Amino acid sequence: MNNAILPTITIDLVLDRLGAKDVLHGVLHAILFHRLFGSIKPRTLEVLDVTMPAVSDSDTEKLVNDKVEAFWKAIESGANKRGQIIVTIAEKKLKKNWFSTGEEEVPWEQWIINAELRQPRDERDRLTFQTNLASTLTETMYTLIKYTSSERGRAVVPPITDATTISPFPFKVLVKVGNLELG
Repeated sequence: MNNAILPTITIDLVLDRLGAKDVLHGVLHAILFHRLFGSIKPRTLEVLDVTMPAVSDSDTEKLVNDKVEAFWKAIESGANKRGQIIVTIAEKKLKKNWFSTGEEEVPWEQWIINAELRQPRDERDRLTFQTNLASTLTETMYTLIKYTSSERGRAVVPPITDATTISPFPFKVLVKVGNLELG
């Protein structure tokens, strides 16, 4: 599959300092929960009274924590208060050319979390902000579930040939803030 037809699901979030890390943890865990396909131990996260699925796996939790921390440090230390966390899921395919053979990772789906940090002006603004963010999270969960269970969302998933790991497909999580890519 080439990148021109790579399904991309975009999630737009406006966050405040108080809940930014929890929201990003929740959204990343929910995406991974629905796309890892291996044998996972489920758990839930409560974020602004929205129940979100999560993966109970030390490596996955470390990855999510590391990426959220990288995003947070870049947002806090720079002038740019916007960034992205991009989850790309691929499959390994045999690559043949004239002189050698090998494997290459071919992306089959991408999730882009656009996040912007804003600070509420006062307590009333903060309550409105949190209510709106909770509504956005609920809508995000609805979009995620609707897409992953749809015919289109199921059709992009390549055949699963190895179910012995938590994810039969390689995936990458990239953090971008301004012009910086943080792995």
